[in-house]
Amino acid sequence: MARVVLNGNLRRYSGGESEFELDAKNVRQLFAQLGASYPQLAPHLEEGIAVAIDGEIYQDALFADIGPDSEVHIIPKIAGG
Repeated sequence: MARVVLNGNLRRYSGGESEFELDAKNVRQLFAQLGASYPQLAPHLEEGIAVAIDGEIYQDALFADIGPDSEVHIIPKIAGG
């Protein structure tokens, strides 16, 4: 199972949990699992999220592959202008 880490303020939508072990083949499946477990987190996964899989950052990652031993970091959008 992949190790998944919520970064930044996202953990406030998961009851303070920031690390998970999940079995997902791609980011879309991962987001579906997280959203089902933490409904308050689901809307924040739909837009403005970057995902790092094994150190490589993806902006549009829904179909990026996740290996069984991958480490996935979910990074919230950084506001600025």
